[in-house]
Amino acid sequence: MTASRPIALFDMKAQQALIRAEIDRRLAAVLDSGAFINGPEVRELEAALAAFAGCAHAVGVSSGTDALQIAMMGEGIGRGDAVFLPAFTYTATAEVPLVLGATPVFVDVDPVTFNIDLADLEHRIALVAKEGRLRPRAVVGVDLFGLPADWPAIEAICARHGMFALDDAAQAFGAALHGRRLGRWGHATALSFYPTKTLGCYGDGGALLTDDADRAELWRSLRTHGEGKSRYEVLRTGMNGRLDTVQAAILLCKLPLLEAELAARAKVAAIYADALGGAALQVPSSLPGADHAWGLYSILVEDDAARARVQEAGRAAGVPTAIYYPKPLHRQPAYAAAHLGAISPGPLGGPPPLPVSEMLCGRIMSLPMHPYLTEGEVARVAEVVRGAA
Repeated sequence: MTASRPIALFDMKAQQALIRAEIDRRLAAVLDSGAFINGPEVRELEAALAAFAGCAHAVGVSSGTDALQIAMMGEGIGRGDAVFLPAFTYTATAEVPLVLGATPVFVDVDPVTFNIDLADLEHRIALVAKEGRLRPRAVVGVDLFGLPADWPAIEAICARHGMFALDDAAQAFGAALHGRRLGRWGHATALSFYPTKTLGCYGDGGALLTDDADRAELWRSLRTHGEGKSRYEVLRTGMNGRLDTVQAAILLCKLPLLEAELAARAKVAAIYADALGGAALQVPSSLPGADHAWGLYSILVEDDAARARVQEAGRAAGVPTAIYYPKPLHRQPAYAAAHLGAISPGPLGGPPPLPVSEMLCGRIMSLPMHPYLTEGEVARVAEVVRGAA
């Protein structure tokens, strides 16, 4: 293969070139106004996000992690509560329950979709309920890599057990299931606007989406130190979780591009699937009725040795790759004790195993995915992967 310009894993410069003048205009307006916290751009963005997702309310917050925390704080989740979440996801999903004093209960994932395994979820809820030490309070369904989780099934499970259904859609804004965009599934949807997300700002940012007016009002209080109708009326313990006006202004410039960018991501994914079909690897799958946001394009290779070969070949050819995630959460030092304490030891001496999550961490790898990849660049990536896998 002839040497070529390195390919970007994520490319924010191509997008910025399209909207730089609008970004400059928007930022100048914020600088001129001096309304750097909760300025009018925040309210404008909240209305635009709700309209895009088709939900009634959006509340801008300071990060995707804070979105998860504010949602759980709003439900009063804390000590003695069990929060069920996938073992194969980013750390933020698990750290929030621990910060609030609750116990994360790790659930295995489906080997095809990589999203939460419903049978294992039911099994672990039953074990926790039977023991009676913890109260089953919430399920955090993660739309991993941009693929919606099975929300009708998660909602049904939560309804049967009286649990809070929280959608961690950090990697999936713009995805839909059965014609409904994420933001209308579950009781609440948490978004991240980290720069590499499908909709990303130039720093940290996030939002919560819901159709519940009471929850949205409570979240607005919680994100601003629990304040009431005035700044110095403190109704409850809250946090400093506001979205900066500058980041809202940037997101307002980028949101109009999102529909076309989602279509471009889907086209890139289709080219990858055609180019990698038949190779010694597994390409991403989907759910019936799901519109994937393709926040990441993640494949499974045969084993860790094959992954190392692909990564080395990629470095030599200017093709970056990444591993999301190299270790399941229940194996992380920060969560190991919580995992072992969540469910009492069974016949084998510990909580039920999480074999799929363990397997994925040894085989998963992500390829370049962004709306501005050319067909030639996708072909270069596929050639490297096929040749080394």
